[in-house]
Amino acid sequence: MMLKTIASKFVIGLTICLAVIAASVTILSNIEPVSAQEANSKKALYTVTGVLVDVHDKDAAQAKLKAISDAQLKAFAVLVRRLASPAAAKRLAGLGRREVGRMMASLSVEQERSGPGHYIARMTVRFLPSKVRLAFQNAGVAFTEKQSPKIVILPVWNGPDGPVAWQENMWRQAWIDLKAENGLVPIIIPLGDLTDSQALTAQEAIDGNEAKLGSIKIRYQAEAILVAIATPKSKTEIRATMTGDSPLGRVAFDKVYKAGPKEDLKALARRIAARFHTVMIDKWKKEGGGAATPTGPPQSFSVSVPFSSVAEWNNMRIELLTTPGVTGVDVNSISDNGAVVQLTYVGAFPDLQNALKRARLNLALYGGQWVLQPY
Repeated sequence: MMLKTIASKFVIGLTICLAVIAASVTILSNIEPVSAQEANSKKALYTVTGVLVDVHDKDAAQAKLKAISDAQLKAFAVLVRRLASPAAAKRLAGLGRREVGRMMASLSVEQERSGPGHYIARMTVRFLPSKVRLAFQNAGVAFTEKQSPKIVILPVWNGPDGPVAWQENMWRQAWIDLKAENGLVPIIIPLGDLTDSQALTAQEAIDGNEAKLGSIKIRYQAEAILVAIATPKSKTEIRATMTGDSPLGRVAFDKVYKAGPKEDLKALARRIAARFHTVMIDKWKKEGGGAATPTGPPQSFSVSVPFSSVAEWNNMRIELLTTPGVTGVDVNSISDNGAVVQLTYVGAFPDLQNALKRARLNLALYGGQWVLQPY
């Protein structure tokens, strides 16, 4: 009788253990990786397109090799200004070709021309995010990877022959040449095809027809649409305006720009478009939630993360992974109602808590154990 009781208890205990293991496996199998869309967004952020190089050397082959090296340096400077600041770009200007080359993931040629001892090209350079982050941290440079939602910019050239939105013109081309779709503030320029031209006229864009502008915004899956109007005042002056609400807050540009000694109107239009975009990026960094990523030596500690469902755990994990300062989230153990993770971060601990608060997560100490819970 005693043997039967012991055997029965053993079977019950084994069944419970197997059930717990099965539940844990179910939880683990339902943990989704960070979305492919988010991963692609990060890759795009570390991609610099339209890098122009023009190199002379003893022959075309040598000129091309030097051009590739030059493209890496130029692209890295653009990337630093994109994620950090012009001041940071100066601090990192001392990095040599070899150091920058180690951070490059790939390089592709968009267009190229060559001749005897001469090579001209437009290139795309892709960088390794982990290597770039390390370079920033080693240099003590604060940076941000948080992109703003997409914004459609509709350029309208308001010349003496009337407003033009969809036909080719220097103002529209200036915005296209920015190639800012991968920037910290992603800019989408409409295709200008038959669908666009039938949906909205240039005059309706100037008049601010909300319904028709909304249809363009929806087509390009953007959060906002802004109309950028350029009006030539003379052969050397352009008045540029752009007003509206956006994820950056209220945008209000209205200024007359004058061409420099060696600028024609096309060059001036390019300068104005670049200036508008730079101001938008600065506004996002300061006001739009693009908090700078802290720097410093990594630190780690154990955190209990209770949750009520797999969906809640997935959401909390994604919020953790995208919190500024957090560099690692390793799962030590997990059950059907919670997990224990090793959280690695850089920067000051109060800054980490504040960053988590902005993501609606509360990190507090309970009975000697750090606990992370949603508000």
